[in-house]
Amino acid sequence: MDVRAPSHTGISGSPGVPICAWPSSCPQFRSTARQGSTRVKEPGCPDASPCPVPCRPQDPLAALAEVHRQRRDLLSSACSRHTLRQRLLQPEDLRHVLVDDTHGLLYCYVPKVACTNWKRVLLALSGKARGDPRAIPAHEAHAPGRLPSLADFSPAEINRRLRAYLTFLFVREPFERLASAYRNKLARPYSADFQRRYGARIVQRLRPRALPVARARGHDVRFAEFLAYLLDPRTRREEPFNEHWERVHALCHPCRLRYDVVGKFETLAEDAAFVLALAGAPALSFPAPPRPRAAAASQDLAARLFRDISPFYQRRLFDLYKMDFLLFNYSAPSYLQLH
Repeated sequence: MDVRAPSHTGISGSPGVPICAWPSSCPQFRSTARQGSTRVKEPGCPDASPCPVPCRPQDPLAALAEVHRQRRDLLSSACSRHTLRQRLLQPEDLRHVLVDDTHGLLYCYVPKVACTNWKRVLLALSGKARGDPRAIPAHEAHAPGRLPSLADFSPAEINRRLRAYLTFLFVREPFERLASAYRNKLARPYSADFQRRYGARIVQRLRPRALPVARARGHDVRFAEFLAYLLDPRTRREEPFNEHWERVHALCHPCRLRYDVVGKFETLAEDAAFVLALAGAPALSFPAPPRPRAAAASQDLAARLFRDISPFYQRRLFDLYKMDFLLFNYSAPSYLQLH
């Protein structure tokens, strides 16, 4: 299937009301740029690159627009090479796509990729929270219903927003994201509820002679047990992966929806500023991204955790997350033994 110019994608049970999958197939998105709520072609901007104001080649925003054009092209090419015919999207598949109608934004949030801060920023942009986004408590940013989801709208309203709004997501090196999810949700003491829900299940299934306290609390899950749980076919038969370790392509459907901006955790500051400029809010400060030392620590954590995993399980896990590596142009980590 040629994902660069697909036919419209229908919603199961809603005949005749298609979801416009890749807005490049819609007239409003073809070779356009963003100016306020209207998309117009601006001189000096690459084709199909959104630009906030008249954009000149020497403008730093023009350089970033070119970076994101290249990322979109790489994503499109990878989708063409590695995906076959897929099922029709249903509105519920768009649950992770958050909507800001005021600024015309669609953001697909990916846990462990600065999504708390992006939710804070969207609350501030939409006027649902005042002041510095950094002052918004995390529990308020994640509160259900605070930000509307694209899944909450009718098929016609979904289509209208997909055609007209700026769409973006942020991604991260898959195994660093997975290591971060393990550390924050299963290895840290402040995740007791999460540990009881998932950790206890992992211990009960994979540790035959576990102590009663471990079976009840799930507070001491080992990384190898966590990976075995992910690879166990029973896990996904019982329920979908939790969003913290679900693959990005399964959360955001980047081969079915066209994203104007594919931001990366590794270039968070520049990419976030670029999105805010496109949204017409360049003065809004995105919460400070991780410092270089923290980024290096994230890489070291993943390498350290995977060091004790056998090559057989490393290969199986890489196969499980391979599509995210391919779609978002990440190389296999050097610490893996894949051959």
